[in-house]
Amino acid sequence: MLEVVNVKKVFNPKTPNEKIALQRVNVTINDGDFVTVIGGNGAGKSTLLNVVSGSAMPDGGRITLSTVDITRKAQYKRASYIGRVYQDPMMGTASEMTIEENMAMALRRGEKRTLRKGRRNEERVLYREMLARLDLGLETRLKEKVGLLSGGQRQALALLMATIKKPDLLLLDEHTAALDPKTALTVMRITDEIIRENALTTLMVTHNMKDALTYGNRLIMMHEGSVLLDIGEQEKRKMGIKDLLALFEQKSGEALNSDKMLLA
Repeated sequence: MLEVVNVKKVFNPKTPNEKIALQRVNVTINDGDFVTVIGGNGAGKSTLLNVVSGSAMPDGGRITLSTVDITRKAQYKRASYIGRVYQDPMMGTASEMTIEENMAMALRRGEKRTLRKGRRNEERVLYREMLARLDLGLETRLKEKVGLLSGGQRQALALLMATIKKPDLLLLDEHTAALDPKTALTVMRITDEIIRENALTTLMVTHNMKDALTYGNRLIMMHEGSVLLDIGEQEKRKMGIKDLLALFEQKSGEALNSDKMLLA
């Protein structure tokens, strides 16, 4: 379970450029929940993921994961139990390392790096099995450098790497936004399968309202650094994009102003 309690984050405090990114946000994510997070530009979506992952420290409040207080814990110390896939396909993988080396690095996260040759051979079988399910032909290219892969292939690999050790929490930060529609659909299908099969507790930030409604069992909409809507599975199943836009306008008192979301 992830608990975000009264979390606040301010950028450039006490300056003319002060920006309150999170305003005492309270969110509880139960084990096995797949929560989609949407909102306009500057709503606080990515900042929420950043304070949970440890890439940014909150200015107030508390964050606990599986009852452990991680509020001030360094990002590298959270990496063994939090997996994250970024919007940029170039992040999350090492270009100059091979596919096999990248997957081995992910599998050893939080462990000592010494390995026997026998274990390496066993791991190759695992890598091939995992890559084969992507249906991208990567299982035959273990020795190929990741820098030679397409953006979609790299993002699919990053997803496997983030989930290879079945993290306590998976963070997806608009991880299909930089992909073409066909590739985005493939990566989203694989994402949904992996989350379902492993019952992974997941927070997925997306600008795509259709994806936000289609995937997961819960939807959170953020606005101006706060949680505006928290929609459960039953209500979510009945909603379309027009319903969601109308509910946003009703709760916020204004129309959604985000070309990125409206055009997705």
